[in-house]
Order: sequence, then C-alpha cells, then structure tokens
Amino acid sequence: MTTEYLQNFFRATNPARTLNVENPEDEKCYIDFSSVRGGKVIEELKENITLFATDDRTCVLFTGHIGCGKSTELFRLKAELQAEGFHVVYFESSDDLEMTDVDISDILLAIARRVSQSLEQLELEEPKRFKELLQGAARVLNSEVTGLKFKLAGNDVGLTSEKEKFTLAFGIGEITAKTKSDSGLRDRLNQYLGPQKTQLLEAINRELLEPAIAKLKQQGKKGLVVIVDNLDKVDNRQKSWGRPQQEYLFVDQGEYLTKLHCHVLYTMPLALKFSNDYGNLTQRFDEPKVLPMVLVKFKDGRECQPGIALLQQMVMARAFPDKNEQERLDAIPEIFDSLETLNRLCRVSGGHVRDLLRLLNEWIKKERQFPLTRPKLEEVIRQRCNNMMMPISDAEWELLRQVKQRKKVTDDDGYQKLIRSRFVFEYHSDGEIWFDINPILADASELL
Repeated sequence: MTTEYLQNFFRATNPARTLNVENPEDEKCYIDFSSVRGGKVIEELKENITLFATDDRTCVLFTGHIGCGKSTELFRLKAELQAEGFHVVYFESSDDLEMTDVDISDILLAIARRVSQSLEQLELEEPKRFKELLQGAARVLNSEVTGLKFKLAGNDVGLTSEKEKFTLAFGIGEITAKTKSDSGLRDRLNQYLGPQKTQLLEAINRELLEPAIAKLKQQGKKGLVVIVDNLDKVDNRQKSWGRPQQEYLFVDQGEYLTKLHCHVLYTMPLALKFSNDYGNLTQRFDEPKVLPMVLVKFKDGRECQPGIALLQQMVMARAFPDKNEQERLDAIPEIFDSLETLNRLCRVSGGHVRDLLRLLNEWIKKERQFPLTRPKLEEVIRQRCNNMMMPISDAEWELLRQVKQRKKVTDDDGYQKLIRSRFVFEYHSDGEIWFDINPILADASELL
C-alpha cells in the first residue's frame, strides 16, 4: 500500500478527532457499541426527552472517562433529537470557559450566548433585564481597568457596529472574551453577577428560553434541547475558600443548573461518582448516566468476543470506510501482520476508544509502513506503560492491586485520582457494574 494511504490512515486514527454522525463521511466510521456497554445509554437519554418529559424541562448529567466516546455519542443524540423535531444547541464548554476557574454564572452566560446565537433568526424581543445585567457588568469591569488594557462599550455593550440593534450573543461575547484570559477580571465579573444569579437565571428563562421555545413550536418544532459538552473536563483544583471546583459547581451550585426552562444535558466529571458528596449530588439531579468502557473481557477474565469484534470494526472502518463488515475483516492482512496482532491492540486498550486510537496512531508513526507488526506494537505498549507508571505512588499501587483483585472501588480520594488518571476503568455487564485496572499496566511488576 502507498505512502499516501499510510498518511490517510494516520489522519483517520487521530485520537483527537470526534466523529459527527451528521457528516456522511464520519457516519461511515461510526460503530454502535451499546451492546457491549451494558445498555443503550443514548437511547435512554433521547427517550427521557421524547417519551417521558411531561413539560419542556429535563436536566440530565452524562459522564464517563474522558476519551471514552461521550462527544461522539452526544453528536448522535443531537442528530436523533433533531430527527424527532427538536431544535438542539450543542457546544463544547471548554471553548467558552477557562476550565481551571469556572463559576456558575460563567456556565449560565455560555448557555445563553450559544442559545442566542443559534436562534438569532427567530428575532426575539429585546431582553431588557438581560441587557441591564450586561451593561452593569461592563461598567464594573471598565471601572477596574487601569490604562488601556481594554474598554467595553458601557451602555453600548451588545450593540452591533451600526448601533441599531442589541444582540444578546454579541453582548455576552464582548464581556466573556475579555474575561476568559484574565483571572482578575473573571473575579470581578463573578463578584458582580454572583449575588444576582437568581436574576440572571430569571432573565435567561423569561427573556430567552421561554419566548424562543414558543416561537420554535409555532414553526412546528417540539422544543429546545441544550447539550453542554466538556464540563467533565472542569479542573478539580480548590476554590480560594478551599472547596474543590467540581463539587462546588455540581453540588453546591447545582440547583442553578437544574432551573433552566428547557431540556439540558451536562457532561459531568466521572470522579464525582466517587465523591463523598455524591449523595448530595443526586438530591439535586437524577442518577447520572454513565458511558462505560467497551467490554473486552468479563469480570471473571474471559474474553468478550463481541466487544473485540466491534473494536476490530472501529479500527478497520478508519482504514476502509466504504467496505462492509466482512470486507473489512478480509482486508485485515493489508493493515496488520495478523488478526492476533489487531486483537492484542483491542485487548490492551481496555475498551477505551481514544486510548486505542492513540496507541494505533503512535504505532503507525513508529512502523511507517504496512503491515503493522506485533514487535512494534509491543514497543509502543512498553513505552506507554513506562510513561503511565512514573507518577504512581506506592499507596496508589496498593489501591491498584486491590482493584485488580476485588474489581471495585470506594469513595476514597485515592480511587478518585485513579479514575481521573485512567488507571482504573469502569465496565457494565449483565446488570452489574465493576472495575478493573487499565490493561496497559497489567504486566507491571508492582501488580504481580
């Protein structure tokens, strides 16, 4: 096979690439893993809105390991909800927020901005209360500026260049663009908006969401759904008063996230499932939906053949998107030196989709030709194992040995770190939830 084909396969296996099933080319590479993930999570999320919602409001948390495929599944959810007649606003919160320093008003403003952008064609009435809040924020921020660091428009904030029409999305963007990269300005903005969170929420509901939904329904739409992705990547450093940021946002301030007058889905850090505050979290939200790893082996150690088969298809679809399943299997010798070599890649990934693609991507760079061989794969695995082992403490090795033996974790802080670091994976099978160590570490002498 040609160098060009090798380059194309390398690009197709980019672990940073998220498949969007609305794109016909991406749809060819999409694999439905629900049969080996313990249930149809996306179908449940969809039907929570399409079948069981009694009004225009639901609020759901969605979680799983970073890189396990949540964003790909959320694009699928978006497409299916749109097919059902809903207007869906999807955005990656990391594009709008400084993930190391987030307050609840930042999230509410990001949602308002994205919804307003998406619905500009509806020509809603000018949101007077919201406009006052933004102009007040602009005045506060301007008063803090010395020299010519920046100058907001004051009473003109949110006006178009012709200064004829107020645009909510533009006004929020003017403010948040200035504060995202400046912690001092973010603090001032949150000091101003913090005591007015209730008023901000009411302005979003009364002046944006409710009139937007009414107009959408006049156009034949069934409602509005907002999907806030990447909040699972919020850093867990402590706030200035000592509270971890994740618990502060989802537990202490979670009430505000639940009160938007539309259907909302937020991604949530998986580590919160193992926090001492998890009980308080579920008092504010329903039980979070989890996207677990693809099952590559059962709890008793037996290989899960259906999971391995679907991972094979995921890899081969990146190489041959236009071939059918059997044709892809027949073409394995064109890419790998043996079927067992491909299976080794699938098993050592632990069913973590992005980790599999990262290993494969590194392998292609090392091999630089087809077929990809087992010795080079083992070299990539050893290098990854060595890199992962370096930060693991003696106490964490002990926790990993316990996970390997007992297949479970507790709400201990040490386990939270193991989950965040992807040293431990979560699996669902036969109605049971269990855990195991990342297979990359399986041969480490500390675990033997």
